[in-house]
Amino acid sequence: MAAQTQYEELARQLSAIGAVKREMGRILPQDCPPASAGVLTLLDRHGEMRMSYLAELLAIDMSVTSRHVAHIAERGWIERKPDPADKRSRLLRLTPSGKELLTELSERYTQTLARYLDDWTDSDVGNLIELLARLRTSFGDCRTRAHHDSTTRTPAG
Repeated sequence: MAAQTQYEELARQLSAIGAVKREMGRILPQDCPPASAGVLTLLDRHGEMRMSYLAELLAIDMSVTSRHVAHIAERGWIERKPDPADKRSRLLRLTPSGKELLTELSERYTQTLARYLDDWTDSDVGNLIELLARLRTSFGDCRTRAHHDSTTRTPAG
């Protein structure tokens, strides 16, 4: 097990990763904030879904999810169609222009990473990928934990 000082340094480094995320966010088109890119990525990865499932995947409130969905729907990146199983619900699906945007975003991200990490070896990049994946796995499914935490709290806490 790592020493306490190592965990403290890791916490500092993880906090500082916000600068990397902000820089990656700057490469996005003006009308596509990081949250919108995240919604589009989830729809691409998981396919057509109800907004309630999207909110669960994002681990955010339905009202916030609704604002994100409205933003990307206004731009034509997704479509909302009636759910055949429940006409009151809507299914969200990427449109061809949403898929085009995701392709563009992927190219921008890849080019930016290549530019900033051009002095890294293939092995260094591979190690970073492996360690980040391992870190994420160690934390597990945060959505499940957040739901569990919110349902086990006492009224006072």
